[in-house]
Amino acid sequence: MSWLWEWFWQSLGKRWFLWTLFVVNLLGTIYGFVWYSNQLAATPGYLRPFVPDSPTGSGLFTIVLFTYLMGRHIPVLEALAGITNFKYGVWAVGIIVAGWLLGDEVSGTDIMLMISHAGMAAESVLYARFFKLSWLPVGIAALWTLNNDFLDYVMAIHPWLPAVLDPYEGIVGLCTVLLSLISIAVIWFTYARFSRNKV
Repeated sequence: MSWLWEWFWQSLGKRWFLWTLFVVNLLGTIYGFVWYSNQLAATPGYLRPFVPDSPTGSGLFTIVLFTYLMGRHIPVLEALAGITNFKYGVWAVGIIVAGWLLGDEVSGTDIMLMISHAGMAAESVLYARFFKLSWLPVGIAALWTLNNDFLDYVMAIHPWLPAVLDPYEGIVGLCTVLLSLISIAVIWFTYARFSRNKV
C-alpha cells in the first residue's frame, strides 16, 4: 500500500488534483453558506461575516487552491485558510459526535457532514507543506481565529448546536478556544517540519 500513499502524496501538487479539490471545496463552500442561510437571516448585519464558520474556512482554502493553480502564494491567506479549515473541520466532527453521545439521533446528513468536515481538517494538514509561513501571517490568522471565538460565544453567534448540547454552551465555548490554539499549533508545526526537510 506504500505505493498508493506515495502516488497520493505526489498528486497533491499536480494541477489535475488541485482543480479537482478546488471544485469539491467550492461546491462544499456554496452548500455551507446555504446551510447557514437561516442563521444569517436571524443575525444582525454587522455580525454576519463572523457567522458561517465552516464555509468561511473552506472558502478561504478554495481561494488558496486557486492561487496555487495561478502559481502564487499569499502567506496570510494560507495561514487563515489552514488554521480555520482545520479548526472547523475538527469542531464539526466533535460537535456531531458529542450530540450522539448525549442521545441525539444519528442521521445520514450528520454522517455526510462528518466525512466532509474530516476532509477539511485533513486537507489543511496535507497542504501545510506547500505553505510559505512566518510568525506574522500566523499571528494575524491567530488573532482572527481567537476574535471569532470571542464573537461566537460572547455575542452568541456561534453555529447553532444540537439541542442536547445547549445546556453545555459554555463548555463548548471553552473547548472551541482550546481547539483554536491546537489548530494554530498543528498548522505551524506541520509547516515547520516540512520546511526544515526542504532545506
